[in-house]
Formats: sequence, structure tokens, C-alpha cells
Amino acid sequence: MRVDHAAKILNLADYLDRRPAQLSGGQRQRVAMGRAIVREPDVFLFDEPLSNLDALLRVQMRIEIKRLHKRLNATSIFVTHDQVEAMTLADTLIVMNAGRIEQIGSPAEVYRRPASIFVAGFMGAPAMNLLPATVGLGGKVTLDGIANDVAIGQSTLRAGTTLTIGIRPENIALSAVKGQGLPATVDLVEELGGSRVAYCNLDGSEVAVVLPPGDDKIDGNTMWLTFPPQLIQSFDRLSGLRLDVPMKTVSTSSMKREDA
Repeated sequence: MRVDHAAKILNLADYLDRRPAQLSGGQRQRVAMGRAIVREPDVFLFDEPLSNLDALLRVQMRIEIKRLHKRLNATSIFVTHDQVEAMTLADTLIVMNAGRIEQIGSPAEVYRRPASIFVAGFMGAPAMNLLPATVGLGGKVTLDGIANDVAIGQSTLRAGTTLTIGIRPENIALSAVKGQGLPATVDLVEELGGSRVAYCNLDGSEVAVVLPPGDDKIDGNTMWLTFPPQLIQSFDRLSGLRLDVPMKTVSTSSMKREDA
């Protein structure tokens, strides 16, 4: 029977004689999926099926949906505002903004090479750091409004070009050694168990940095941030679109404050 087959797939065989009121939220969600399975459709549409569940049930159901897709091998369209669900469930991601497609690609591609500022800021938790920058003489790229005017990289774009540069929190190095990068004040540290997120004030701009777990207390301290040029993403500030212009490392001398 189709019902028995669907119940076995969804681990509901022991609950077929129960009434809806006797089922948990997660079980009801699985029942809803079972109704779709027995129809044997060519395409499944999941429209935010986990939005009303608590955190633990969301994780459990996400795993169930992944297993279901693997077993049935049917095309599934999953609509969600939760980027974790999107990254973990999708083979192909379609990121939409105000009804318009911003990017199509694999989860890894969308995360590593976002096509626009919107995608860069939307994918990732914490989100990619996005900061205004300008290309100066000799192609040196500096962050706007940073008092010490340290070059963070070198670009082939013409002098005067305004950019939005992006860098993932896990790609920024944070050091207590004075002078190794850009000085920033650590405002807050979130402890996440397997990692920590430090939120730093960089001349008025907030920069998130993912740190390994540890007991050292850095709240309120001045630390130095290093942005590896090869990991910096560049976006056109006006259109918001990605610029595929790789940024190179600058020489040691250019890391010093330039004369006026």
C-alpha cells in the first residue's frame, strides 16, 4: 500500500492509528509530506515547511527531508528564508531579491563567489563583512574612513574607483600584536561552543570575526585585524554586482601610513 510505504519512509508506521491532536508538531509535518508522497508526484513543492517548528524540530525535520529526497530521487523545490536550510538541503540554490533572481549555483559557489552585494550579505551566519573602499594611486585599496589609511590590497582597477569589499568573518585574522593589521576595539564576543564570534569596531564600522574556542577574554581590548587580499570579494558600489578583479598582496612598505 502507498500509505504503508510512505509511513515507513517517514518513520510514521507506529502512529497511523493516532488522531492529529495526538501527534507532535514534527509528526504532523511528516504526515503532510506523507500525503504528498502517496500521490507519487513528479515534483515536490515545500513552501517553508519548517517555519513554525522549534529549533530542535527544525533540525530533525531538515534531516528527514534530506533523507526523503535521497530515497525518492524526485525533483523538490524548497522555498525558505532560512539560509541554513538552503545551504544544507539544496543541490542548486536560487537566491531571489524582490522577485528577481540574483544568483543560481551550488551552495558552495553561492557562498564562496556571491554575484552581488545582496547575496554576499544574505548568505552566511554571521554575514559577510561589507565595507566601502577606494582604489588609490598605484592600485592600492584602502577602506574609506579608516584613520590610519592602511592598504589592504592592490587592484588593477583605475585610481578613484569606489568599491564595496566583502570578506567572510572566518577569513579575517585577529591578533593581539600591535601593528599587525588594522586596529579595532572588540565590543562583544559570542560564545557558540565550537567557535566564537567577535564583533569589532573598526573606526565606526562593525566587523565580525570568527575565532576558535578559547577562554581568553578580549572584550573591550584593542586588537589588530588582517584581511588576506586573495580572500577579499569586490563589488561595484553603484550596481552592487560582483567585480571579478582579483586583489593582490601589497608590499610591506605600503602597509605603513602613507604621507599626505
